[in-house]
Amino acid sequence: MIRKIASFTILLTALYACATVPVTGRKQLSLVSSAEINQMAAQQYQEVIKKGPLSTNLEQTQQIKTIGVRIQKAVEQYMADKGMSDQLAGFNWEFNLIQDDKTVNAWCMPGGKVAFYTAILPICKDELGIAVVMGHEVAHAIANHGRERMSQGLMAEFGLSTIGAAMGQNPTATQQIFMQAVGMGTNVGMLKFSRSHESEADHMGLIFMAMAGYDPSSAPKFWERMATLSGGQQPPEFLSTHPSHETRIKDLEGWIPEAMTYYKK
Repeated sequence: MIRKIASFTILLTALYACATVPVTGRKQLSLVSSAEINQMAAQQYQEVIKKGPLSTNLEQTQQIKTIGVRIQKAVEQYMADKGMSDQLAGFNWEFNLIQDDKTVNAWCMPGGKVAFYTAILPICKDELGIAVVMGHEVAHAIANHGRERMSQGLMAEFGLSTIGAAMGQNPTATQQIFMQAVGMGTNVGMLKFSRSHESEADHMGLIFMAMAGYDPSSAPKFWERMATLSGGQQPPEFLSTHPSHETRIKDLEGWIPEAMTYYKK
């Protein structure tokens, strides 16, 4: 009987601790408050920015900030229209360009902390390419993927009944789970989960860039350039945290008609 009660309690907790992802409407696990994970993200982001170095190219830096702010405002308007502005509480947006000509990457931490690396700019090619990447990365934060991953990590590590105590009494383990949750680490057990997040961010990002006035039909072209760069060296999809380029392009093409309904030149 005790086991049944405990199992029922855990089930109720899991059901109660659910949130809804904007745009897609998917239900997700939410055992960590946005305030908690946003604070950890802000600290980690500042450490990254301090190490830098930040790009001294004023034109490129301004382009990243301008496109970032346009997408930020479009997202904020969308959330306001849907009565979901409260989900942006604690967001303190930042958009920075890091000087690194080898790392083809960009990311957005919880709370709207965005970083681009200069090595991705030639693949972006122009403002449309940057908007594709920016929309995708911002979507990760709006969808609370970091919080969801951390919630899953905490539940797997400690169990629902001890999560609260674990966060207070074992900060080192909590920090490690956070690092994995925001992508600074690998966990084979979460690869499938991460691929679904990437696809969801592609979908949402396409909508966000369209709302900001960027033609969403440019998204597949960016990934075609990325596929060319990889030269067929991308790992098999089942071992990758990202969908294959082919899958990604096909999915994006399928979402473009929906995104075009939000597109205003």
